[in-house]
Amino acid sequence: MKTENAAASARSYGDSLTHVRSAHWGQGVGTLWRITRMALRHPWQAAIAIVSTFVAAGLQLMIPRLLGRAVDQTQGVIAAAAEGAETALFTTALTLLVVSVLRGIFTMLQNYFGESVGHNVGYELRLACYEKLQRLSFSFHDGVHTGDLITLGILDIDGVRMFFSTGIVRFVLLSVLIGVGAYLLISTDLVLGLVSLSFVPFVAWRSSVTRLRLRAIWLALQERLSIVSRVMDENLGGIRVVRAFAAREHELEKFDRASAKALKLAHERTRIRVINTSAMNFSFFLAMGLVLLVGGNKVIAGEISVGVLASFLAFMAILQMPVRQLGLLVNAFARASTCGTRLFDLLDQDVAIEDAPDARELTVTDGVLRFEDVTFRYPGNDRRLVLDGLSFEARRGQTIGIVGPPGSGKSTLAHLIPRFYDVTGGRITVDGRDIRDVTLQSLRRAVGIVQQDTFLFTTSIENNIVYGDPWANERRIGRASESAQLHNYVMSLPMEYGTVVGERGVSLSGGQRQRLSIARILMLRPSVMIFDDSTAAIDAGTEQRIRGAIRRFADDRVTLVISHRLGSLMHADQILFMENGRIVERGTHDELIAKQGRYRALYDLQINPGGDVLDVTGGAA
Repeated sequence: MKTENAAASARSYGDSLTHVRSAHWGQGVGTLWRITRMALRHPWQAAIAIVSTFVAAGLQLMIPRLLGRAVDQTQGVIAAAAEGAETALFTTALTLLVVSVLRGIFTMLQNYFGESVGHNVGYELRLACYEKLQRLSFSFHDGVHTGDLITLGILDIDGVRMFFSTGIVRFVLLSVLIGVGAYLLISTDLVLGLVSLSFVPFVAWRSSVTRLRLRAIWLALQERLSIVSRVMDENLGGIRVVRAFAAREHELEKFDRASAKALKLAHERTRIRVINTSAMNFSFFLAMGLVLLVGGNKVIAGEISVGVLASFLAFMAILQMPVRQLGLLVNAFARASTCGTRLFDLLDQDVAIEDAPDARELTVTDGVLRFEDVTFRYPGNDRRLVLDGLSFEARRGQTIGIVGPPGSGKSTLAHLIPRFYDVTGGRITVDGRDIRDVTLQSLRRAVGIVQQDTFLFTTSIENNIVYGDPWANERRIGRASESAQLHNYVMSLPMEYGTVVGERGVSLSGGQRQRLSIARILMLRPSVMIFDDSTAAIDAGTEQRIRGAIRRFADDRVTLVISHRLGSLMHADQILFMENGRIVERGTHDELIAKQGRYRALYDLQINPGGDVLDVTGGAA
């Protein structure tokens, strides 16, 4: 099934987020080309950055020649005190100033537009990733930790974003500086040129090796930091549990262990960087000393002028940084390849739950919901059917109660109706139409579900209630809130409906959060309403009033009530008792009581605990 493939992809994707993968060469090149194509979607910005890089590099290579000429002209002025020599020196100095200013301007253009292209790519990737995450099915999110996705959305996008400026633009810059610079040195004096470039192979090698090692350690450090973030997120999310069980010391120790592992990797990165930087600096200054020795002898012998020797030293100073940046260039390519592979793995994920090619809008007329021999297993669980041969029908105006022990498949049944998952076998229909043949938007507009785990956004009570219909008027908001028995409480707050709830609704009690969630669904007046244990945290009196209000809403729609408490569904037109994914009993409350079966046994435990309790076979226990 498609959902199984999605779950397998999610697990594989989760592994790729937490392990350093060695991408195949062809895949790496394909990833870099894909990133480059994204950068080229901004052609004029990319063109300005590349052209500015060529011009800035060319101007930078002029500076050593101009400095050498200035040195020779200065010697001429001192030796001859000629007016023409002073004029020539002044002209050279002015030219050097102009070249330096122009180089600065073009370098600024290179950096600005290079970064601009990168930020545009990052913006597009963030939107694409967020949009993809909104579309991926529950089966994907079940297999991936949220912290890993957040890490991807920050660090990996940043790695791809920087590729244009640190990879492509830097490649152009280093190619011009090193290639043309080496040619100019060797063409001026072969021996002195080779001595000047003697540090280049060693620095290039050490820089590349160091950067790759640092990259590998950084990926490991990124994984450790992701674990640190995960530990912190879980701790802060469950801070009340931590305090309630006096587990502060345990949590601190757990966080300290995770942080210590990250710190060890950070120290290792520092050690490698310091050692190799020192080695590269030593090789550079050693080469410069050799240039002074060889070049000085040539000056004494009259083979070259002092200005030529000065230009060689200036060339070396200019080449030092580009050569050392070869490692950064290799790192940029490696980082973009690794980060891009993970990002594109996400963007290329198949969406398990999506509209069929010929899907049509769902228009509810008769309002008949039907399960036809539905079977379902969660993706990746090949052994156990969660639902097995489920069949029932619910008509407009009817309320179906669903009860059963934990793990019997009640919530799974609810999640199949709005297509959070697709059935493994059989089908679910609304007015005879398979829900897989209608658009997701129209289906989820017709099906409203109040889930077991209530989620509230960190915004005002009003905004949480109108989440499904932001343009609803105050009258509709008030009616939905009154039906959910929330209105009086809200009006007692200082800012009434404008009161901001805490993160995930932490400032509200469990019952208040559930009532707000009920109001959010009642606002939409869907054709099928599903209440999945949605009153578990509400007191009996308030629940009874909510049930009365819901019954008024339920007159012209299908209502499914899932609950462990029989008091929540005794009024239902039909009650389904589920066990091990199957419906083992069905009927009205009175019919099921008369059957003396599982429902009756549960009834005796909850409603009549002082009387005789029947076992599941109907005998007295």
